[in-house]
Amino acid sequence: MKKTVTAFALGALFAIPAFAQKGETVRIAFIDPLSGAFANVGANQLKSWQYVAEQMSGAKNAAGVKFEVTGFDNKGSPQESLSALRAAIDQGFRYVTQGNGSGAALAISEAVAKHNERNPGKEVVYLSYSAKDPSLTNEKCNYWHFRLDADTTVRMEAVTAFMKDQPKIKKVFLINQNYSHGQQTVRFFKEGIARQRPDVQIVGEELIPIGTVKDFSPYVAKIKATGADTIVSSNWGSDLTLLVKAMNDAGLKVGMYTNDANVSGTPTALAAGGDSEVYIISPNHNNHTGELGALSAGFKQKFNDDYYMYTSYNGIVLLGDAMAKSKSIDPAKVAAAMEGMSIKSFAGEATMRKSDHQMQQAMFISKWQKVDKTNPYSVENTGYTFAPVKRLEPYVASTPTSCVMKRPS
Repeated sequence: MKKTVTAFALGALFAIPAFAQKGETVRIAFIDPLSGAFANVGANQLKSWQYVAEQMSGAKNAAGVKFEVTGFDNKGSPQESLSALRAAIDQGFRYVTQGNGSGAALAISEAVAKHNERNPGKEVVYLSYSAKDPSLTNEKCNYWHFRLDADTTVRMEAVTAFMKDQPKIKKVFLINQNYSHGQQTVRFFKEGIARQRPDVQIVGEELIPIGTVKDFSPYVAKIKATGADTIVSSNWGSDLTLLVKAMNDAGLKVGMYTNDANVSGTPTALAAGGDSEVYIISPNHNNHTGELGALSAGFKQKFNDDYYMYTSYNGIVLLGDAMAKSKSIDPAKVAAAMEGMSIKSFAGEATMRKSDHQMQQAMFISKWQKVDKTNPYSVENTGYTFAPVKRLEPYVASTPTSCVMKRPS
């Protein structure tokens, strides 16, 4: 009898943390460039995660937990990402997030999977808020990785579906960074446009070394020489900002389709060139209203900077809902709860697809224009904004997966 009582008491003792998540602190390690060519982007996104964590802690999330986000500088390098991940795990972080660079994302995903296999009971969950390499949710899918953003296949499906109804597009030039995301943009754009608009010509393509080109004028000269009327570029950070500046200097005015023209520095460069036909394909836009509009306004007031990484909002909502569902902050239980979970996102209902951990969500095509009464948010205080011109429901741009998910026994 005594043994039974003791066993019961011990069981109750160890059950308490699992069912008492309210009031607990959940620490998230942010691993991205905080120095080097993309430091301005990483700094904005760290502030975004920290701001949302602060705004949505306690009673503002379903679990009633407090979120804290700490930055770790990976210098944009996969190798440095692994060092940062080790440091975070050594400091007791059980949740990590990263988004700038698919090379870093693949390294972190693989390292997290190995760590969890070797350290049962000390699992780590990885939330990818921006890395878009499709392999992360296909052949290299990993149970502990959850992607909050839309991958390259989804984005290219969305943009080519939009281009189908743009008859003025005749000649396209592709300029992208020479790593997995840029290479896959080329591949999946070509596949999509051949299906949606087989009459469109690809008149040129360039893969540039990431984060090292300082003068894009030779590339702009090539684009002009082809007679392209449209550019498709998945460049981000300084590689897009400097491309825009070179286009301004050359007086090149053509349509441009991007993923990240609203990211730090690029809107200011666009505004210097005045009106232009630039689009973003993304699961968000700059002119949300209601709670999210207030969130953006508060961020702007606090930092004099734009809140554009709305996937950080989805990440906090997803974690809070999963912790409430599992009644735990334990990563193993939270990961199981996140599978197949639907949340109220910044763009309506979004679902973390169970088969591959790819968020299924609406996509927006947004266009660069001057602010107006309908779209009043001034990006980087330029007097311009990215106004949503088309919303695509999740099923329109959703793409299949080849993931064969290996779940913990």
